[in-house]
Order: sequence, then structure tokens, then C-alpha cells
Amino acid sequence: MSPNPAPKPAVSVIGLGMMGTALAAALLRAGHPVTVWNRSHAKTGPLVAQGATPADTAAGAVAASPLVVVCLTTYDTVRTVLEPLSGQLTGKTVANLTNGTPEQARDLASWAAKEGAGYLDGGIMAVPQMIAGPHAYVFYSGERELFDTHRETFATLGGTKYVGSDPGLAALYDLALLTGMYGMIMGVMQAYALIGTESVPATEFSELLVPWVGAMLGSAPGWAEAIDSGRHLTDVSSLAVNQEAFPNLLETFAAQGVSTELFAPVQPLLDRAVAEGHAADGLSRLADLLRTGSRGA
Repeated sequence: MSPNPAPKPAVSVIGLGMMGTALAAALLRAGHPVTVWNRSHAKTGPLVAQGATPADTAAGAVAASPLVVVCLTTYDTVRTVLEPLSGQLTGKTVANLTNGTPEQARDLASWAAKEGAGYLDGGIMAVPQMIAGPHAYVFYSGERELFDTHRETFATLGGTKYVGSDPGLAALYDLALLTGMYGMIMGVMQAYALIGTESVPATEFSELLVPWVGAMLGSAPGWAEAIDSGRHLTDVSSLAVNQEAFPNLLETFAAQGVSTELFAPVQPLLDRAVAEGHAADGLSRLADLLRTGSRGA
């Protein structure tokens, strides 16, 4: 007979919104003893039916497990929940998977350290339905030893990507990817708004838009190489060419009754790039100019 497998470590989950519930359910399916707490106690019901143990208080949830996964709406909410537990977090590891900023993560890590708790910050790159699936992953930053200790547990939620000891790095990676996503979505919405001024159905236009945007995104690795090397010369489309052509977009938006508010800031950026001597460079040069410390460089 094969020996009985070692029991899975206990985990407490604080915050049972859609994402927190998905995290707790994934841990339960993987065989972890899971204690759950939410300010609205009714949300614990479905997870209790799956085998979770409800905690009456946040303190009870913290006491139940060595690893405490926190997934709330904001860092202010995290602090509202955790700060009253001063003195009760010693020896615990807090994995905060709440969306926030790098500075918020660093501040919370500093507070946790004073409380004697280990702290990892996380950025979830998935929607709740993707958790524990093949395309979900989570960025983690903070003390490497803590990440290694709990890596197997974290792997039940999706892929694990440790990005560094600075607690703010997970949030930075998360927000950088969201920046690319929002930029793409805003461009797509602008395109639909523009084509729709002549009653072209968005569904019809999407058949052209999706492959076009996909093809253009194929240039991203080349832009990355240019940014890392500092060599931005291009044989595709220089900043001077883009500066000359961009007014056509803005004029057409205005003429067709579409707001220019999303795209208007691009023109002065292109103008500055050319004025600062980068006319022959490609669009990758804009990443340097967008860093505020490079103004006037």
C-alpha cells in the first residue's frame, strides 16, 4: 500500500467577493483545509457547503492558519480589517492579492514587518472564472523564502510568477499589463465609435479590426528590444511621419462627431519627440519620453 499523502497546509481567506470566493474554492478543491471570513457573513455559505470552515471574526480567520490570503476591494479596506489585529499576526504569512499600487504594497509590507508577520504582495492576472485554470497566473513579490515556502499552495490558484523581493513589484507588473490592456481597449472603442458614425455595424467592422490589431501587436517584441538597447531607428514608420499623419485622425474624429479626448494628448508627445531630435526614430522612442524624468533630455 502506498503511504498516505501528507495533509495540505491550512489556509485562511479573508474577503469573499467574486475573486476571493474563486480563490477559496480552488484551495478547497485542491484539498486544503480552508477557513473563510467576510464582513458580510452570508457570503461564507456557498463555501461552507463545499467544506470551508467559517470564522466569526477576522481574528479567528488569522488564528486558524499559518497562511492568510487577503483579497479585498482596496488597500484601505485591507488596513481596516488587519490593523485592529495588531499583535495577532506574529508568525503568520499574509499574501495580499488585493489590487493596488506599488507604494501601497510597500507601506503594507512595512506595517506587516513591524507586526512580526511575513508579507507577500500579489497581482492576479485572471478573472474569477479563470482561477485554477491553465491561463491564470499570479505575480508575487516580497521575501523569496516566504514565496518558496508557500509556492505549492499558490500553484493551486494558477501559474506562479515571482518577480522580486521589493513588495511593490507585483503591483507594478500587474498595472503595467493592465495599462497595455486598457490602451488596447480604448483604441478599439475609439475605432468602433468612429466607424459607427457612418452606420457600419461594429460586428462587421470587428472582422477587420481584430486581425489588424493582432498584426500590429506582433511588433511589440521588436519595440521592447529597441527600448532595452536604446537604438530606435526604424525602416517602418518614423516619428516624423507619424507627427505629420496624426492630425488626420484628430480632424476626422472632430468632423465625424467623435470625442478627441483619448487621442489628443498624442499629438504634443509626437511634436516633442521631433523637437528633441528624434524625428528618424520609431515609435519605441515614445516609451523613453513618457517617463517624466526624461522631459527635456
